[in-house]
Amino acid sequence: MKKAVWRRTSICLAATFVLCTSSILDSKAISFTSETGVAGIELSLGDNTSAYNVVRDSDVVNILSGKVLGEEVTTDNNIVSEDTKADSTDEAKSDDAAKEDTKEETKEDAKEEEKEEPVSEYANVGISIAPTYVNVRKEANTDSEILGKLYKGCAATILETKGEWVKIKSGNVKGYINAEYLAIGFDAEELVEKYGTKIATVNTTTLKVREKKSTDSRVLTMIPIDESYVVLKEYDEWVKVSIDGGSDEDEDNGVVGYVSKEFVNITVEFETAISVEEEEAKKKQEEEARQAELEQEAKLKKEQEEQKRQQQQNSSSNNSKSSNNSNSSSNNSSKSNSNNSSSNNSSNSNSSNSSSNAEAPKGSATGSNIAAYAQKFVGNRYVYGGTSLTNGADCSGFVMSVYKSFGYSLPRTSSSQATVGTKVDMGSLQPGDLVFYAGSSGHVNHVAIYIGGGKVVHASNPRSGIKISSVNYRTPYTARRIVR
Repeated sequence: MKKAVWRRTSICLAATFVLCTSSILDSKAISFTSETGVAGIELSLGDNTSAYNVVRDSDVVNILSGKVLGEEVTTDNNIVSEDTKADSTDEAKSDDAAKEDTKEETKEDAKEEEKEEPVSEYANVGISIAPTYVNVRKEANTDSEILGKLYKGCAATILETKGEWVKIKSGNVKGYINAEYLAIGFDAEELVEKYGTKIATVNTTTLKVREKKSTDSRVLTMIPIDESYVVLKEYDEWVKVSIDGGSDEDEDNGVVGYVSKEFVNITVEFETAISVEEEEAKKKQEEEARQAELEQEAKLKKEQEEQKRQQQQNSSSNNSKSSNNSNSSSNNSSKSNSNNSSSNNSSNSNSSNSSSNAEAPKGSATGSNIAAYAQKFVGNRYVYGGTSLTNGADCSGFVMSVYKSFGYSLPRTSSSQATVGTKVDMGSLQPGDLVFYAGSSGHVNHVAIYIGGGKVVHASNPRSGIKISSVNYRTPYTARRIVR
């Protein structure tokens, strides 16, 4: 009896527990209606109690398994199973959608990062930062053959990367350099202003260089097609250029003016590597130039000594004649005085001629000789204020030293040199003639030596040094002939 009652009591308690639990479950289901899920997707579960909600309560799990206080409870397993499947499917779909959205967002973020990542226009350019120079080698190791040198500030195109080494091409040299000696990409960009030279190359037949940034401004000079000039500053529509080393600080040396950007091509130039063969050839050329200078000095000295010896012989001969004339005409005072006067005049005349000959030795001072000699120094440096044919000279220093090698003494500046010799027409130029260039004011600020064929040789500017140009590379102002 007691046993049976216990069972009924248990069943009643179980029933009571189920009813209470159901009430609790209805309350919990409502609390999830505002819950937010993955990727911001809102989970709207409503007021219906579902298996998805029920399985969240551990007590309820026991009910769904059919066990309460050790007794079996009748449940609708089919309904629970169907609800569970439905909610599981919805949850899986929701998770898949969230994953797809996450993938899409990741892709979009990657695209944005890829778009925003800056790329340097010097990504494939390296500028040497070696203390003096770095060797360019045949293979990517320090035991490999040296092909050339890339001096500090010189640039190279990067062809490929091989570990710590990069394969480069610079000038006529192609080989490997250790990457630690190169500034690449954005690092290279920071060195452009220091080592690069911006160049404007004329792309029209004749271009006017103006005093100001206006087509109404005064024309300073005219420059021809394909000639290149150093850019001092670049504007939206104009370019400020330097011609023959002209600068804002020194108006007497070259020209500074403005040209329309429409008629020039602007590039940035760097010095490049020099091959072993080129370096040897350059050394040979420099040595030949020095030797030519020494030989010309020796030749001039020999000619001057010969002239001095000839002058002394002439003087001795004149004195002997004067003495003989004086002895044979001792009784004729008037005649003797006349002879002495004639002798003195002859001596003075010879002295004057010898002085002239000392400046222009006969036999070597021809225009062609001078023009040929001047070309031996092409490629040597331009140095403002310099007068050395081998170590560097400016335009007038170059001309002065070339003519000095042949015994001519010329003034130091180009404007002063334009006053010596004889004026000649531009259509009658001969090798050795001096060609002068001036600014719009007519002030001479550059000089060159005509070498024939419409060409001149001159110390142009720091960028190109002593070079050969067309006589019309800028508008000639006047020409003078020193050697007749």
